[in-house]
Amino acid sequence: MNALTQLTEEERDFFQIVRDFAEKEVRPLVMKMDAAGQFEKSLIPKLFEMGLMGIELPEKHGGSAASFFMAILGVQALSQVDPSVGVMVDVQNTLVNNAFLRWGSESLKDKYLPQLASGKVGSYCLSESSSGSDAFALKTRAEKKGDKYILNGQKLWITNAGEADIFIIIANLNPEAGYKGITAFIVERGFKGFSVSKKEDKLGIRASSTCELVLEDCEVPLENLLGEEGKGYKVAIETLNEGRIGIGAQMVGLAEAALKHAIDYTKQREQFGKPLSSFQGMQFQLAQMAIDVETSKLMVYNAARLKDAGLDFVNEAAMAKFHSSQVAERVASLAVECFGGYGFTKDYPVEKLYRDAKIGKIYEGTSFMQLMTIAKNILAD
Repeated sequence: MNALTQLTEEERDFFQIVRDFAEKEVRPLVMKMDAAGQFEKSLIPKLFEMGLMGIELPEKHGGSAASFFMAILGVQALSQVDPSVGVMVDVQNTLVNNAFLRWGSESLKDKYLPQLASGKVGSYCLSESSSGSDAFALKTRAEKKGDKYILNGQKLWITNAGEADIFIIIANLNPEAGYKGITAFIVERGFKGFSVSKKEDKLGIRASSTCELVLEDCEVPLENLLGEEGKGYKVAIETLNEGRIGIGAQMVGLAEAALKHAIDYTKQREQFGKPLSSFQGMQFQLAQMAIDVETSKLMVYNAARLKDAGLDFVNEAAMAKFHSSQVAERVASLAVECFGGYGFTKDYPVEKLYRDAKIGKIYEGTSFMQLMTIAKNILAD
């Protein structure tokens, strides 16, 4: 049974609406954005108009008041057309909006959630040059001075930074306390001492901006504390657990697209007087690809359902992220091979999907970190 048949009618309709939007509005821009390494600015207001940037946000704040699962479906549907667009929506919903919903004060929610629902892109900022997998080795510092926090440091590999106006910055307010000094702050693009610096020139998801952030005596109002002082490590870790399901959905959408391209091409491409799809060797390869895609989809859906049900989902999120990223890379690679020499050129879509797939094993927790999480959980049982 295909995983999509297990959706409610409302969920199926939503998925199809997003998919139709992606085909109409995103598909014509995909190769242009990839070549330029630039997100098409005209797409951003359309994403907001579709309600895709505030899927879980309450209606009183301008959101759709839908489920986390709906957000995952949106990311999957968009990623079937362009994973770069999928990850913009993913970061907005599973990281930024979720962090505000869970940790934000009522005044912070009232101020920022309507903006995040209606027109302003958000960004989640944890990584630094010396703290990737070792996230709590971060060197960005915060100091309380009068009615402000003063932040100093640099953030690296920050998704959505090129388009974002609202940033969740993780810094250490009390380095002597180690990870218990880590604190989360809300920083606006216009704050004094804050700037978006170098934009990375990347292998894949090139339209998605990935930038360095610089904080030089950046002034942050006291009320822009997200959560509590010294509890930023909880904001960081628990938000990433949700974000990993989103990356899983992005990788599922990518793998689905690669598989479809491979199937369509092998049906029409002839060798030795018959379609490639008529050869058993090719059939078996496509069948294995389909099995892999379906298992990764089911794992992502399961993790998202657990999250919505209020049940523990940490292990399932790690498994879904690990497996879907493995599958996306493998399926995209095999799709290139199905196309033969054509697959190695930029004239056909599988070359881009193959490049886009690689990041799935790296961001929001590398595959090794997912394995560490899974091992810790299964050994604790």
